[in-house]
Amino acid sequence: MASDPGKTGGETEQQRFERILSREAFRGLKAVLDKVSPGPEGLWAGVRAANSYEELLAKLGYKVTLTRQIHVQDSYSRLGQPGGIRSVLPYYDVSTQSSFPTLVNSDATVTNTPKGAAFFNELLAELKRQLKG
Repeated sequence: MASDPGKTGGETEQQRFERILSREAFRGLKAVLDKVSPGPEGLWAGVRAANSYEELLAKLGYKVTLTRQIHVQDSYSRLGQPGGIRSVLPYYDVSTQSSFPTLVNSDATVTNTPKGAAFFNELLAELKRQLKG
């Protein structure tokens, strides 16, 4: 009987992906991806094919927009308004002592600061490294 190429050590590649993504180090990235992903299989396919955070979001049907600063409290006041913000994801990274809030908008855009987009791009690169290892 041939072994399933999608399985490694009793765990499918999909299960391994979900396990690694759920690690504390990827909490901020996972929060964003949970809001924009069509489901676990679509997310896994997107991560495999993408080379950057922006490319991954594009594969999931979203465009990244950058802004100089995100005022989280102000963003909450625009939550749910037609054409406004669908989700506010405040994220504070303890290791860098930096805040990287993300806005998921009704118009299929995701708003980050340049530093936030770079941070999530690095997290995606680290996720991909761990998936290869």
